Amino acid sequence: MPSVFVQGRPVDSYPPLAPEARRGKVRRITEVGEEVLHKPCRDVTEFGPDLAALIDDMFLTMYIADGAGLAANQVGADLRLFVYDCPDDDGVRHVGHIVNPVLEPLDPAGRRLLDEGEGCLSVPGAVMDVARPDRAVVRGYDQEGRPLVIEGTGYFARCLAHETDHVNGHVYLDRLSSRERKAALRQVADRREEVFARRAAKTAALTG
Repeated sequence: MPSVFVQGRPVDSYPPLAPEARRGKVRRITEVGEEVLHKPCRDVTEFGPDLAALIDDMFLTMYIADGAGLAANQVGADLRLFVYDCPDDDGVRHVGHIVNPVLEPLDPAGRRLLDEGEGCLSVPGAVMDVARPDRAVVRGYDQEGRPLVIEGTGYFARCLAHETDHVNGHVYLDRLSSRERKAALRQVADRREEVFARRAAKTAALTG
């Protein structure tokens, strides 16, 4: 089985960082509580150089923050779009972007929920167990406006569901109980400075 899939298609080889990152600029990552993260994003209607530049910026920003995925509203852009560079549970790497993503509903009889640790670049430093299906299918478009279907299992399925939640105006804290949410926010308070120090060091390493 191929070890890397780009935009859902197998490739023979791929660099450690997606080529888009070399063209991108680092953007500030929004944090839980900011309005742009808590409302549904607008559909992308213009496919052109501005969209391509945003995707480039999102890839670099994701790598700076050591993320597996990043939605446009996490860099302050109110658009239905996310990028990803994420392994599945078999160690296969998945890299790409998807515009106007829609997560397909799964037949409850054929799905299995995995209750595993989940973090978010907009909730810096917190990791909490969240139940997600072990499989995900997302339909949307690429940056040229061509139809796209991305399927994932295991950790990559979690990534696809998590990022689609973002463009629908939800963060993973919304899936937690009140007590769990408070625990996550305490983790943020304890670890936020450490997270931002790592991001600053990574910025210097990748852009210096």
